[in-house]
Amino acid sequence: MRIPSLFQPALIALSVVSAISNVALADDDMEHLAIFGSAQAVNDVPGSAHMISQTELERFDFTDIMRTLTSVPGVYVLEEDGYGLRPNIGMRGTGQNRSEKVTIMEDGVLAAPAPYSAPSAYYFPTAGRMQQVEVLKGTSSAMYGPRTTGGVINMLSRTIPEEALAGQVNLSAGQDGFGKAHAYVGGAGKNVSSIFEVFRYQADGFKDVNHTGDDTGFVKNDIMAKVMINSDSDAKYYQELEFKLKYSDEDSDETYMGLTETDFKSNPYSRYSASQLDNMDTDHKQLQINHHIKLSEKFTLGTTAYYNEFSRNWYKTSKVNGKSLSSGGIDFAAAFDNGSFDNDEISVAVKANSRDYLSQGIQTILNADFGDHQVKFGARYHEDEMDRFQWVDKYTLDNTNYEMTLTEAGIHGADSNRIDSAEAIALFVHDEYTVGDFIINAGLRYEDMTISRKDWDKGVIDRNQPLKKDVSNDVEVLLPSLAVTYRVNNDLVIIGGVQKGFAPPAPGNDKAENEESINYELGLRFNQETLSAEALFFYSDYNNMHGNCTASQGCEEENIGNQYNAGEVKVSGLEAKAGYEFSAGSVTIPVGLTYTFTETEFQNSFESGLDTWGEVKSGFELPYVPENQLQLNVGVVGDNWRGDVLVRYMDEMRTTAGQGAIASNQSIDSRTVVDMAAHYSVADNQEITFNVDNLLDKEYMATRTHGSIMVGKPRSVTLGYKYSF
Repeated sequence: MRIPSLFQPALIALSVVSAISNVALADDDMEHLAIFGSAQAVNDVPGSAHMISQTELERFDFTDIMRTLTSVPGVYVLEEDGYGLRPNIGMRGTGQNRSEKVTIMEDGVLAAPAPYSAPSAYYFPTAGRMQQVEVLKGTSSAMYGPRTTGGVINMLSRTIPEEALAGQVNLSAGQDGFGKAHAYVGGAGKNVSSIFEVFRYQADGFKDVNHTGDDTGFVKNDIMAKVMINSDSDAKYYQELEFKLKYSDEDSDETYMGLTETDFKSNPYSRYSASQLDNMDTDHKQLQINHHIKLSEKFTLGTTAYYNEFSRNWYKTSKVNGKSLSSGGIDFAAAFDNGSFDNDEISVAVKANSRDYLSQGIQTILNADFGDHQVKFGARYHEDEMDRFQWVDKYTLDNTNYEMTLTEAGIHGADSNRIDSAEAIALFVHDEYTVGDFIINAGLRYEDMTISRKDWDKGVIDRNQPLKKDVSNDVEVLLPSLAVTYRVNNDLVIIGGVQKGFAPPAPGNDKAENEESINYELGLRFNQETLSAEALFFYSDYNNMHGNCTASQGCEEENIGNQYNAGEVKVSGLEAKAGYEFSAGSVTIPVGLTYTFTETEFQNSFESGLDTWGEVKSGFELPYVPENQLQLNVGVVGDNWRGDVLVRYMDEMRTTAGQGAIASNQSIDSRTVVDMAAHYSVADNQEITFNVDNLLDKEYMATRTHGSIMVGKPRSVTLGYKYSF
């Protein structure tokens, strides 16, 4: 299957046929891309649901989505580059590897480059330009897919201003060459409205390449435009048609090469000279067309057609002296830089991980208001593809000037020539039935998909040649969900539910199985004017858990793309969140607390090719899932200023499946990281900001992948200025 190029007329024609809309429309206001309409709507959701508002996002002004998401209980983040360029996000014990077990959306549309055939999210929407972030887990996420075990993250881009003309300029500069320029302008007319937004951020990086001193930073650009045409407010059938165009690119000198234990202790912010050419080059294009129509007082229909095109080439060191990074290559690189290697040069293989992704589809939701029954009927047709055409260049690295010299240029496509693709139809019906103080939510989701792989032998670049592998997996699944909300009074709500979780199999594996689980949750939610609190117990009973082998988690080359089935796994825990606002004279003091407790256990013994699983015995715990996570936020707010301190604690966690005491070489130590932010309003429309990430300059280990250690970001000070009109 080859998906047509961007802006094809056929795709545009489809825009009038389908959509997504997840809240009932107000009379003249169609906030159709949000899952929640308001904070009260979040409170009524039958399950774990959190809305990070624009006000909360602006408090710390994070450009790293992983720092933003630590305020949500039940979410785990795994740092890699320190800037959140390629997030690793998990929920309720799911794997974090490239966020592949979480459904990521922007404006209600699947955002991963190929969410069915290659879900690892090497592209992630630019968090710094988002206006709102919505997070759902458990029964509240049952309407969305294809992955429903962990949860959903919906990133909402900036809406068109309600004023005739409005905008903002936001500039920041800081340590390690960090800079951010963010600006938007737009306005609403009677029948035509629009907005244009530019976001650019960059840094030189906080690491230095040994001997060369090269920067290890990035530059990322993001441009978005929206135009909306609407009918008159008194039209018989009120309608909106919105066009959204987006382009982004990234140039980052990122690597998979971490440090040995010895070098991490002596200089954690160094990088081996063998990684000096490592670079990620990406670009992303999106067209999205939304149509909404109010058919009557009882029925509204939303329609979205979407097209995403993503290309990336991560040119990075894969072998040193013939050894992959995870099987000794790191040790060669360390010995060479430290002068303990016998020869004057080493060989370095740099792989061009070049891939093109395409994702397109149409989706629709009909909202029906039947009084006590609020019913949604949804459908989506989706296609995606990953085109992999990789090669390896060979270099020598000498110990005189530590320059890399090309000795053999690889033939494009000779290392890997493969196409993974998917076609999927999803249907769902969801009924919210109110009877007295009870709200009963019942849903059923149906997925029918074909996931395929066409793979040519290594060295074969001509796609007219016979295939080494031509495999298709046809999958059909029914996913029921049931949740009950009981309103004890205006402030207290008890919630509980059960749903079937699912993730499709990886392409190209004859014995690949679905990931399936039954997920339960039970808890309560309390909200008053100055006090809010919730606590939920969750339990996920996996019939089969997936482990997908990717380069990002250190899999050996011959295993990449393989799926490993863990069979039965139990995950349980507690999510708690509370907030209170004190008054102290002329200032207010908001306090927030987020806590997650998690227990995991494999129920089977098996062997896998995953570095993080390896040989598993029944009773082993999952890797990279901390038992305890806690975040405390304390602010002080005056008339024209505010200051906030954020304290994040993460428990010790194991990097390989196991049980009992964690071996020192398989452990990520517990850590406490403190962030600080301050805002001062110079005038009604001008503000100065001062941010410090990692205020106490904590040195900490972020991950152990590829047989090496990656360090977390050190203290970073940023000063900013914001002007609004």
